[in-house]
Amino acid sequence: MLVAHIRTVLSRVRLPRLPEGSPAWLRRPRLPPRLRSRLHPPGPRTRRWAGALAVLAAGLAGGLAGLLLGGRVETPVGPTDVSLLLRPQWGGGTTIQIPPLGALHLDTHWGPLALEARVTELRPEPARELIESDTGLDQITDQITDQLRHGVLILLLRATALGLTLSFLAGLLLFRSWRKALAGLGCSVAGMLVLVLLTWSTFNPQAIAEPRYTGILSNAPQLVGDAQSIVERFSAYRAQLAKLVGNVSELYAATSTLPEYEPDPSTIRVLHVSDIHLNPAAFSVMRSVSTQFKINFIVDSGDLTDHGSEPEEKFADEIESLKIPYVFVRGNHDSQGIQDAVDDQKNAIVLDDELQEVEGLRVYGTGDPRYTPDKTTRDDHLGVTQLRTLGSQLAQKLRNAGTTPDMVVSHDPFEGEGFTGTTPIVLSGHGHKRSTRLLPTGTRLFVQGSTGGAGLRGLEHEEPTPIELSVLYFSRATHRLQGWDDIRLGGLGLTSAQIERHLEPKPDRTIGPPATQPPTNSPTFPSLPPSQWPTESPTPSPSATRPPEGD
Repeated sequence: MLVAHIRTVLSRVRLPRLPEGSPAWLRRPRLPPRLRSRLHPPGPRTRRWAGALAVLAAGLAGGLAGLLLGGRVETPVGPTDVSLLLRPQWGGGTTIQIPPLGALHLDTHWGPLALEARVTELRPEPARELIESDTGLDQITDQITDQLRHGVLILLLRATALGLTLSFLAGLLLFRSWRKALAGLGCSVAGMLVLVLLTWSTFNPQAIAEPRYTGILSNAPQLVGDAQSIVERFSAYRAQLAKLVGNVSELYAATSTLPEYEPDPSTIRVLHVSDIHLNPAAFSVMRSVSTQFKINFIVDSGDLTDHGSEPEEKFADEIESLKIPYVFVRGNHDSQGIQDAVDDQKNAIVLDDELQEVEGLRVYGTGDPRYTPDKTTRDDHLGVTQLRTLGSQLAQKLRNAGTTPDMVVSHDPFEGEGFTGTTPIVLSGHGHKRSTRLLPTGTRLFVQGSTGGAGLRGLEHEEPTPIELSVLYFSRATHRLQGWDDIRLGGLGLTSAQIERHLEPKPDRTIGPPATQPPTNSPTFPSLPPSQWPTESPTPSPSATRPPEGD
């Protein structure tokens, strides 16, 4: 009524005629767009589009609600009862919840829905039969695979049926029209087809070999499997599934005690740590991981201490308590005295421009040429270009000697880049942030975070620096990296961890020397005292800028 009254009043208004030279906007005044749309309602075409969008939204919303409500089912898997459910999660994936052990997250697919499987109950009698049974693993695996496939099929059928039903009812209740209800049903069917195609096109069968684990650290090796699953990749999926169910069964049957972890004897397990910075908790973590994962030896890429002072040398005594070989290279916070203190430990192997065989792997290490223990000495460090040149010269010396190390350890990743094409993998630290990348020559540069949470300086930021370390798996036959587990602790206490597994895409790739060698007249920078280092550093190129100092 109000709109009609306004239109009547405006129709009676007579505006005075303006001169011919007046601006067009004065001769033809226009109402604001919002008021104009109220006085002139949208046309039939606009109303049709709005109605179609409303039907589409109702159909998709009803279908999604039905998928979530109907996507729940309980199914037996071996001696366990497993709850399967669909839940909204941008990015998709699959989560296996195994209370109280933890959870495995698999990047199986991409999409708006994720699949979650939760172990809800263990049936004691079938569990005992599985543990004591002499039946072949293939038969048990076939049984578990069939049961899981049946449960997923029932889940999808129930979710689809309820989704289509709710989409039809939503259209019928909202529009009170059979035609619009059927149109909404069609939209729901189309949405489900898109969802199926998206899941199928992004499905990653290898995701089972690269899980992300969250839970108690001591349970991690049993749940993520042994190194054999890394070497054999997806071909071991069905066997790993049976082993997983068997491990869970033994956990409950043995009063929350997991079975003994038996690693694959064909792999060499190396624990990479770095930048401990006087944090005694780091040794507790290393002892736990070394025991749980049956580590063969540890590699420390430097900065064991903060200032390299004489009182800090006592901190190196903790190394002997690890009771396995401990390979160490000096960092820029470690003095020569710290290096000597580490060398005094019975299980320590200090590498300073040296190559040594450790547990079957040829490891070359070089100490950091700098000693910058505090902020007052940080301006004395070598530039990026100088560090790369130094690394290239050391690598050339190895090539001239006909030596090809299986692994190179260098504290600073810029010096480590100089070994590109000389070794399959370079281990570094220094930046307190974990990363890895494959260099053009085929060499992998692996930069570790801070295993000590950067010590006291880790509390300088808004959030504490996480404790990070990695388990690297090498083939005993080829000495090549097969995969690695990235471990992160922080916020949940030292008994809880997040572990993410990665596979090496081409472990036996060809490693070639860099295309261009450093010029023969490049300056050399031997290990000299800080007072004899160059006082000026060349200006780095724009592509060789250093990230913010981690230490």
